[in-house]
Amino acid sequence: MKLSDDRLLRLIAIFKFLKAGLLVALGIGLFRLLHKNVGDVLMHWSEALRLDPASHYVNLALEKAAHVSPAQVKKLGLGSFLYAGLFLVEGTGLWLRKRWGEWLTVIITSSLVPLEIYEIYRHFGYAKVVVLAINVAIVFYLIYHMRTTGTSQPKA
Repeated sequence: MKLSDDRLLRLIAIFKFLKAGLLVALGIGLFRLLHKNVGDVLMHWSEALRLDPASHYVNLALEKAAHVSPAQVKKLGLGSFLYAGLFLVEGTGLWLRKRWGEWLTVIITSSLVPLEIYEIYRHFGYAKVVVLAINVAIVFYLIYHMRTTGTSQPKA
């Protein structure tokens, strides 16, 4: 394995670890909201950040947050921990330069691409497009890498 291949695999692993860390933080934040009124908490943060409550998007977010049930918060928190776990496993496999980590990353990342496209279609955002582009590039690179390096694994 060339040094540049090793660095790129490590970079992808770091990207997976970063996503896992963000999802863990989200999950912890959601569970801290479990026995609170989500609408009130969001209102407090919108005031603290000096967001315009008359703004269409702020108002819409406040309305939706007011109707979030504790069961929904719990499901979102558990889901974020589940995805964080998947990203940690992917990142660990890539960091250790294991073929199973490459395969797992290709399978999971490519399976989420249609959902990302749908989400971009529903609610366009430049950040979503960037994440989609990165994920597609990761899938193509890993497939290329697996085809060109064969089945032998370097010693870690």
